[in-house]
Amino acid sequence: MTLLVVFGLLGSALVVRLGYWQISQHDRLVDSAHRQLFIRTEVPSRRGAIYDRSGTVVLATSVSRDRLVVSAQRMTEAGKQRMVDFLTQMLGLDEAGAAAVRAKLDTGKPYLILARDLAPGQSEAIRSAATSQGIAGIAFESDSFRQYPQAGGGAGMSLGAQLLGFVNQAGAGQYGVEQYYQAQLAGTPQVVEFDKDANGSPIADTQRVVQAGVPGDDLRLTIDSGLQLAMEQEVMAVKIADGAVSASAVVLNPYTGEVYGEASYPGYDANDYAATATADPRRFMDPVISEVYEPGSVFKMLTVLAALEAGTTTLVTKYRDTGVLKLDGGRTKIEDADRRAMGVMKLADAIAYSRNVVAARVALGLAPTVAAASAALHDVWTQLGFGSPTGIDLSGEVAGLVNDPAISAWRQIDLANGAFGQGVAVTPIQLATAYAAMVNGGNLIQPHVVAAIGGHDVSAPSRGAVFPASLSPTLAGLMHHVIQIPWYKSFTTVPGYWLGAKTGTAQIWDAVHRRWFANLYNFSAVGFIGRRVGHPDLIVAVQIHGAHPNRNAAGQLSLPIASTELFRRVATDAITIPGLLPAPSVEEAPPVTRAGE
Repeated sequence: MTLLVVFGLLGSALVVRLGYWQISQHDRLVDSAHRQLFIRTEVPSRRGAIYDRSGTVVLATSVSRDRLVVSAQRMTEAGKQRMVDFLTQMLGLDEAGAAAVRAKLDTGKPYLILARDLAPGQSEAIRSAATSQGIAGIAFESDSFRQYPQAGGGAGMSLGAQLLGFVNQAGAGQYGVEQYYQAQLAGTPQVVEFDKDANGSPIADTQRVVQAGVPGDDLRLTIDSGLQLAMEQEVMAVKIADGAVSASAVVLNPYTGEVYGEASYPGYDANDYAATATADPRRFMDPVISEVYEPGSVFKMLTVLAALEAGTTTLVTKYRDTGVLKLDGGRTKIEDADRRAMGVMKLADAIAYSRNVVAARVALGLAPTVAAASAALHDVWTQLGFGSPTGIDLSGEVAGLVNDPAISAWRQIDLANGAFGQGVAVTPIQLATAYAAMVNGGNLIQPHVVAAIGGHDVSAPSRGAVFPASLSPTLAGLMHHVIQIPWYKSFTTVPGYWLGAKTGTAQIWDAVHRRWFANLYNFSAVGFIGRRVGHPDLIVAVQIHGAHPNRNAAGQLSLPIASTELFRRVATDAITIPGLLPAPSVEEAPPVTRAGE
């Protein structure tokens, strides 16, 4: 009886096990058997092209090239010679080339690449000739190469390389647009299958399509190729003239967030990214979105905005500029750049002359306590997007660095330094986006570089109102007032257009030795240009990084090409591009409030 029970249990176990293999593992077993007979592989689909905003200028495209493949495993001596003679004729081989083909065939290997980089038309001609002459065993494998056909603004650069990125050997986008839109550009691959021979090698003429691929979508950018080229030439000229580490610029529409141009120098040639990877891979990074820096006095506009919103000041409120301001019970202090007192002056004039002491007084006056004033200034920063990515559709954007006083309390010196852009790190795209909000009615836009995917227009929504629209005319008027002072006006005048901007100069901190670099600065200028008073059409932000300026007797720093001049050059380039300026709208033109009135 016991034996019967044991046999019954064993039989039941075998039935369960058999069911497991036949039912539960059926698909896996079939697939395993299938793999022993066939080879399945993926063939990338055509990668989508990238065009500029016109839809006619190709910025990136893919070109197919073929490899000619044969198997010499069962090839007779006569067959080898016939193959050599045929390829010599079709490929125009010289004696050495023919000998190299013969040497490969003599190895008897089942997989030999006998020619590379064949254009599709050339491959088709060889295929047809082989068929007509009875030459068997020739197959072609396609490779896709990414090309960036437009020359950039400097030697050894392709146009918009840091903006576009590149495609690596595995077919994956790296950096910029290529990486951010990898899924849309790449599409889905084609799945093909080959029979195996006795050695497990694919039989060339047994290819079958198992799953059709889907070609990648083309992209149309918001970038204007003409403006992009001009901007790359401008930043190259500035970098060289000023002996700077780099120079960058960005132009965008303050109402829609469309980026019309975005350039940095030095750049690289995306067609030869491997050489850049070896020489200086840091060039792959786009400074406009990926490198932070201390902005300096361009942040004074945010301090004014915070005070105007809080109702603690006006542009005609008078402040005393003492040149030096002691803080924290005399333990710390801040200074104006020239360390000279200008006396009592209106706020609008203090911002125009970039007085650090006045900016600090405005920040300290935001609220009755340092803690409350710090929170008020920090709130304006974060509402305008500092400390978080803008969301621009480019791979590699960073958030910047903003200290939160709710986490680590600010002293008076921290609040004062923040008032004129020290102790904070930002990107040029963040500055451009914040200044757009300041002039467009208080809306925080979403900057973007892609206008259409696969022929379908796309747009980025506004991130919402961040301060009252009534403040924009006042802020725009203040920016215009800033560039009316003598040493700015000669650099920033564009006849027939209305401009406004704020500059920033910040000494660079040496984090290794914990000291300021001697006479090494970042220079910025951010503002707008418009066709008529009261209506900014474009935002322009420029940065000159790591330059050694000259200092005159008045304590002013100067460069061969100042940030204000780069601002004017880029703005002028932008307005001269046909059809680039947005159509004027009465609704977008609030009456300007002139500074000091």
